[in-house]
Parts: sequence; C-alpha cells; structure tokens
Amino acid sequence: MQSIRIQQQARQPDQDTLDKCTNWIMLIVESATDKTLSVLPCHTVLKEKLKRAGNKKATNKVFTLDLPNKQASHVSFTRVRKDTTEFELLSLARKLVDPHTRQQAKEIGIVVTGFAKKESERVAEAVIAAALARAAKMPSFKSKQDKQPSLEKLHLHGLKTTHGFKRTLAESEGNALARSLSMLPPNKLTPADYLKKVKVLAREKKWKLDFYGVPELKKKKAGAFLAVCQGSPTQDAGIVRLQYKPSTKSKKGTLTLVGKGICYDTGGVSLKPPKYMFGMHEDMQGSAVALGTFLALTELKVNFPVECWLALAMNHIGPKSYIPNDVVTASDGTTIEVVNTDAEGRMVLADTLALASKLKPKVIMDYATLTGACMLALGTSYSGIFTNNEALMQKLIDAGRDSGERVWPFPRDEDYDKIIESQIADVKQCGQEGMADHIQAARFLGRFIKNDVTWIHVDLSSSNRKGGLAHIPTDTTGFGVRYSLNLVLDKKLL
Repeated sequence: MQSIRIQQQARQPDQDTLDKCTNWIMLIVESATDKTLSVLPCHTVLKEKLKRAGNKKATNKVFTLDLPNKQASHVSFTRVRKDTTEFELLSLARKLVDPHTRQQAKEIGIVVTGFAKKESERVAEAVIAAALARAAKMPSFKSKQDKQPSLEKLHLHGLKTTHGFKRTLAESEGNALARSLSMLPPNKLTPADYLKKVKVLAREKKWKLDFYGVPELKKKKAGAFLAVCQGSPTQDAGIVRLQYKPSTKSKKGTLTLVGKGICYDTGGVSLKPPKYMFGMHEDMQGSAVALGTFLALTELKVNFPVECWLALAMNHIGPKSYIPNDVVTASDGTTIEVVNTDAEGRMVLADTLALASKLKPKVIMDYATLTGACMLALGTSYSGIFTNNEALMQKLIDAGRDSGERVWPFPRDEDYDKIIESQIADVKQCGQEGMADHIQAARFLGRFIKNDVTWIHVDLSSSNRKGGLAHIPTDTTGFGVRYSLNLVLDKKLL
C-alpha cells in the first residue's frame, strides 16, 4: 500500500491554509451554531449552503461547493447527527471522500469542529479510514490502465492525537492486502503463487513461516484436507503457519487466526452451476482476512504472540477428485462421510483447526466464505458469528457495532448434530437437505477444536457486496480486519 502521511494540527485552518489546499472535507457537529462555524474562514458560504438546505434537516447529508478563494478549493461537508452509528459514519465518510477521489486529489484537508474530543477523534478516524480505503491500489490487468487514486497526504485540523492514527493505518494496510489478494484471478493466485507472496511478506516482516505441503500432511494423516486437493493436477496445496512473537514475554496467551484459502472452487464432482461458479476465485477471502489481520496486529507490535494458519488449495474436478460417499479420516482420527464435494471449505478447515488447536492457543478465530445459507440469512451487509464460549457473545456483537463491520450470532446447539449423523462414519461432512447449513458447518468444525480452546468462527457473508460496504468502495470488502482489531484490542479478547 502506498504511504500516506497524516499531518495534525489542533487549531482550525486560517485563510492562508485554506488557500494552499485544493480539496477539503469538513465535519460539523449537529448542534453547531453560527458561533461554532465562525472559527472557519469559509463560514459564510457554509452557513448559506446549510440555510438553503434547511439546517436541522441537513444532518448526515453531504454537500459540496467550490470556495471563492484563489484555488477555488473544492469542499465536501456535512453536519454529523449525534446518534450516528459507526457503520453510518463510515458510510458517510466514503461519500465525503468520493468527490475528491474523482478529482485525483493528492492532498486533502480534513476539518472537525464543534465536537467533544472523543467524538472529534471518532469522526476524523472514519474519514481517514475511508480515504485510505479509496486510495489503496487494487489489481488491474487492463491493457489501458485506469487512473488510480494518487493521495499522498491528509491534513487534519481541529484535533491532535498522540497515536497519529497508527492503528487506522495498520488496519487499512491489512484490509488492502485482504482485498487485493482476493481480487486476483485464479490463474494469478494458485496455492503456489499464494505461498510465494506470503514468503515475500514473511521475509519483509520477519515472521517465522512453516509450510505443510502434501507430503507433510500425509504424515500428519490430514485426510480431510487431502481429500479436497487430491483432484488437483498440481500438488501445490498445503497449510501455511506464520508466527509473530512480541519483543517481551507475554502472559496473555496466543491468538491464532485461521483462514479458508480455496483459490478456486468449482464445486468438485458436485459441480456448481456456471452462475454460482463465477467469482469463486474469492473463495480464499477468509485466508486473506486472516493474513490481513495478522499483518495489522504485527505492524502494531502487539504485546502477545499471534499465529496465522492459511489452508491453501483448489477444489478441482477430475478423475482423482473425492466423491460423495467417500469416507476419509482427519488428522485427529475423526472419520467423515463425504456428502457434497462443494462443502470443501469445512474439510480443509477441519484439519487446519485440529492442528492449530493442538498447540493450545488461548483463542482461535477462523474466517471463511463458508456457506450460502449464511448469506441467505443475513444478506451481504452482515457476517455470521459463532463461538463455543457463550460468555463472549455480547462482546462479539459489540465489536461489530463499534467497528462498523457488523456481525450477528447464530446458535450451535447440540441437537443440530442430528442433521450430520452418519450411519457409516463418525460424522457427515454436511446434511443432504442443506437446511441451516451455516449452523451445520459450525457444529462440524467445532468437533476439531481441541483442548477446550476458545473458538470464534466468522462466516463471511459480507465478503463481497455490490457497491462496497461502509467505507470500503470495492465490491470485495476485506470484511473482518477492522472487526478483529476492535474485538482483540478494544474488547480485550485475550
């Protein structure tokens, strides 16, 4: 991601400062009076615009104007309603940023005025997050390249922090990584390609990397994972394990992030219809979100160990592909009756979760574009959440609300196991009717969590949303990085 500098000043811009920058975003408190606005040198034109809009009715609406100054500076501004949720604020921030993106602004001034300090920081952070999300360069293979955003600097007025928005920068870098990997075509991101990219990052960031390829997974008897990749003509599938350790010894325990990395999903023998096969290069977005979260946490130099496990494979169709009614044995000895080869995500995650949880981390979070059932239940605005620790449930919901990446919990009661009872093996891979498949999948995966490790499963129904989501402008959202940082750092998950 390109480096964008954030310059902060506690005072509001004077006329000279206003004239030096061609693009401005201004956030004004809902209760602003003429006196509140008078601190801004352009207050006369702002007041006139608000007056024409009806003042009190003008909250959370974006207005634009060109100032009558030397630069004809372009301004987008809004009055922020006091009860604005984080999701609404991030969505509003994207609308404020968009006009300046169209102008290819290299520098944007951001003004916050009339807010209490904590709220000033919240509204400024939302705009910074939106600007960074828009500026991130995404993959393009067009022969004639579109113009990419060229933002270089943000000037923040009305607020000065000690942290310099380091977390927002790290989070944006993690989200950009997740999105850019997910957008790569399947012939540009095979498991082998993915591994190469991760190795480059690991060297740069000084992460410890281990790769368990097909030979190693055979030794570990990871039959669930191997069943999925046995149909691939190239044996490049495997599990990546990355490790970060803080500079000082931690008593908090290890956070382990696990991601489904199916680089393309045909459905296997249970072949997907063409309509549903298109876009399946993004079936690895769970792994990209895990990696993006891992990157953000390590950039912040968190004071606890973090591991990241990526289950990388292709779900091909071929003469060696696994088929319904096969019985395979996972690395923990669990026998699985295959029902639908298109339920491959839970197969690769089963062995990955079993191997990761054997090491007794304090918490495991896994991310996966796992089920259409979750998308049917929630649409693409929320993602589904499951946990084996009911005491965490409110914290999980709150992290979604406070981060603006919203989640909703689902049950995983034991009686759902009846759907996946097998007459020939320990468990069915999934039910045959598809009823409550997201819950079936969570019950299935929970069997592979060992040593009573706290486990959180995120079913990424909002991984791709037409038109983007909140502050993210691309259909591919990278959902989960911002959520995870809020849960881990603000909600004190460890």
